[in-house]
Amino acid sequence: MRLRRGLIPLAATLALVASSGTAYGAPGGDHGGREGIRSITPITTVYTYGQKVSAVAVEYGATVNPRTLDDDTFTVADTIYNFRFNPIEDLPKLADRTVTRTYTNNAPTTRTDHRSAPGRYVIVELDPADPGGWTVIVSKCPTFLCSVKVNPDLPTRVVQRKDVHATTGRGIGRGPVLARATPHQSRPVTEAPVDPQVDEFRYGSFLHAGTVLPYHYRLPRDYQPGRAYPLMVVLPGHGMGWDGDNLGVQLAADIPATAWSQPSWTGSREDVIVLAPQHQRVGAAAEADLLVRLLDTFVDEFAVDTRRVYATTVSYGAQLLWEAFAKRPDLFAGGLVTGGFPVNAGQVAPITTAGIPIWITHGEHDHLLDVTGARNSAAALRQAYRDRGRTPAQIADLVRYTEYADSAFTLPDYHAAFGPTYEDGRILRWLLAQRKPATSAG
Repeated sequence: MRLRRGLIPLAATLALVASSGTAYGAPGGDHGGREGIRSITPITTVYTYGQKVSAVAVEYGATVNPRTLDDDTFTVADTIYNFRFNPIEDLPKLADRTVTRTYTNNAPTTRTDHRSAPGRYVIVELDPADPGGWTVIVSKCPTFLCSVKVNPDLPTRVVQRKDVHATTGRGIGRGPVLARATPHQSRPVTEAPVDPQVDEFRYGSFLHAGTVLPYHYRLPRDYQPGRAYPLMVVLPGHGMGWDGDNLGVQLAADIPATAWSQPSWTGSREDVIVLAPQHQRVGAAAEADLLVRLLDTFVDEFAVDTRRVYATTVSYGAQLLWEAFAKRPDLFAGGLVTGGFPVNAGQVAPITTAGIPIWITHGEHDHLLDVTGARNSAAALRQAYRDRGRTPAQIADLVRYTEYADSAFTLPDYHAAFGPTYEDGRILRWLLAQRKPATSAG
């Protein structure tokens, strides 16, 4: 076994493995002076159902006068394509985004206060409710099921519709023009995307018996080796498995990987280590074996609280969770299964012997995995606990089940039960509250 860690930001990692992509460069302008647009950077955010372009940063050659800007200074157009609903042929079809805020900054990043700070960048924030701007696209379709990847060639376009001015020395007046309005010129992005949450993850790969397991992980910002942190293992859906061309997509395709480091999702400021491996889709038994070997090594390498190792899943990832929990129940303090495959009889016994708390969620009208499997999983676990003499109150603590009606989904993909699950912070807080008894800690 070998653990290999890298410190490459995800944006750089994706640039290395993408088979094609934007030749990011200057969009034009006088780069020897102060006039013209110097660069355009897409800023992305992972929302419930995946990553979107949430803003653009337009760079000029001098500090911009924010008093001359308004939400009509720029228009932004982006793809209407969504990999869950649209054919890939819709990718080049663009629609205007809704501009919500326009302000200046000294870096190509948004500001939490949404107020201007002196700088050469104009930040144009976009409405996340817009149907367009998704970054994840179909990668390969080796079977009737496809995999997905982050688009290395974002089609986002920007138009500057009004003049942009520099600040004046005395702070009075409009200031000299940095770039004239070009309402008929649509400009592409020129820089690699910036994503504050995704870019905090680091890349690593784990090798065992000739099989490489790629993964990304995030350490707390104030990580201290002398402390002990809870570990959240995020097991993605089938389409986010490694296909040779989609490294890191498990962080961007949906919310589970990035949610655990954000208090706005968890309701807690507790620091959590997040480990997000990409499976190889070679079968649950082999993949679960590889996963627990990675976990054993990872826990030794980092400051993990061995009483608080959790796993959460999307769809196909449930197969790995059930198998890993059955294979090594001593490793885990709790699990969250969203829109997943059912547990089997051989897995129920070791899981219930160990008493691992599990919350199962599923959409009532899941079109890919029928809800019956989730119902049966909860019923089988509960019956096994009854057979072991557990009380109804104990069983209610150990097995929780939530079934979502269509109205619970803010995007009409009723297989994506992670959506309403992660939008319910009490479920995330429940998982983080589980702990193994001190006598069973590894």
